[in-house]
Amino acid sequence: MFSTTAARTDQPNPDANPVIAPPHVHALLNRLHELSIAQEKVATAEAINAEGFDNFMRDKFIALDQEKCWYVYQHCLASGARNVVEVRTTFHFIHKGQIYADKKRQAGTSFGVSTIYLALAVAHNTSLTGKPGQVIATENEPSKASQARVNWKEAGDEVLQVIDLREGDLLETLKVNMPKESIDLLLLDIVEPHLRPGATILVDNLKDAASRYKELINYLHDSQSGYANMVLPFSKGLGMSVYTGRKV
Repeated sequence: MFSTTAARTDQPNPDANPVIAPPHVHALLNRLHELSIAQEKVATAEAINAEGFDNFMRDKFIALDQEKCWYVYQHCLASGARNVVEVRTTFHFIHKGQIYADKKRQAGTSFGVSTIYLALAVAHNTSLTGKPGQVIATENEPSKASQARVNWKEAGDEVLQVIDLREGDLLETLKVNMPKESIDLLLLDIVEPHLRPGATILVDNLKDAASRYKELINYLHDSQSGYANMVLPFSKGLGMSVYTGRKV
């Protein structure tokens, strides 16, 4: 288990990085976040339109904001999460209580930045309980899956050993070998029947991308669906829905 953390001073810093990890992991994460910010700045409408979204983003990534990653990490620690699924999609639709991704507009774990935070938390929780855990990630672009593995290898075995990367169409890869009714946390969206009561769904950019999330928002807020919902005050909004398991 990792036992080191970011450098501390004599005076508490309320904005300090909460992640418990060796210095080389912090350096890796900071470098990846800086690269993400730089790439996001050049992702203008003109540049994307000139190449097309898929071609433009093929060798690029936009990571979850660092402060959001810190929150997700802390949430995993607080809840003792051991089974986490990270599914990142651009568009989705609802049918009979299941959330589906449009396979033509999928976005996956990409370079695996937020996955590292999830893996660090899950590894910590499994070390305390002695019970197995996993972070299930998805990626449909082979080059990005390869780069994610490079980043995870640099992070170390504590990260690598808890990540299950599913390559390919997530509509197919998430049909098998899922922890039945024991998923603790969902980063974005996933098939609902595998959630346990108390599981959390986190949806990034919920305010800025509300029109794209319309069906998902309507479903989560439907009293028949069994979720308690709120939007956390992060940049562009971070939706948080807790599955109560109770259908009105």
